Amino acid sequence: MKAALKLFTEMGFHGTSTAQISKEAGVATGTLFNYFPTKEDLINGLYFDVKGQLSRSMGREIQAQSTFQDKLRKMWYNLIEWGLDNQNDFLFVGQFCSSPYITNYTREEVMKEYVFLHDLVKEGIANGEIRDYSEELTIAMFYQASRTVVNFILDSEPQDKNKVIEDGFQIVWEGLAKK
Repeated sequence: MKAALKLFTEMGFHGTSTAQISKEAGVATGTLFNYFPTKEDLINGLYFDVKGQLSRSMGREIQAQSTFQDKLRKMWYNLIEWGLDNQNDFLFVGQFCSSPYITNYTREEVMKEYVFLHDLVKEGIANGEIRDYSEELTIAMFYQASRTVVNFILDSEPQDKNKVIEDGFQIVWEGLAKK
């Protein structure tokens, strides 16, 4: 799966053959097909695995935070740090989140990992802390803003990475916060 992740992010789905994946992984192509009968099965398995890692990272220690804003900030920092520490995974999620190769079944199963995120958005709306926007849109905007911050940090290598992360959070918070 690591070999496929590396190649998919470098060369895309169509540019990566199963023979290349097998070679990169150091296994026979037949062995690859024992675990993943098709390239689509491999990409779905990889997507499920990476999104699961991402959700576990995002949710780490948020319940220990006392306020809604602190929970959202902790999730933001977790998401950004995961993206910086797992650049290929982060790139893969961005490339394939809208891919036609990800099945509806995989998408539905992955979403079960993100119930905590939907619950947090509902909590913020119910408590009047954030505006009553669509949950899906709020989550998508939060994620896309995090991608922007990760890419900004990777591209510009700022002296104060934490300031950039906090500034990014403040931009998102100001857009969501109910005034």
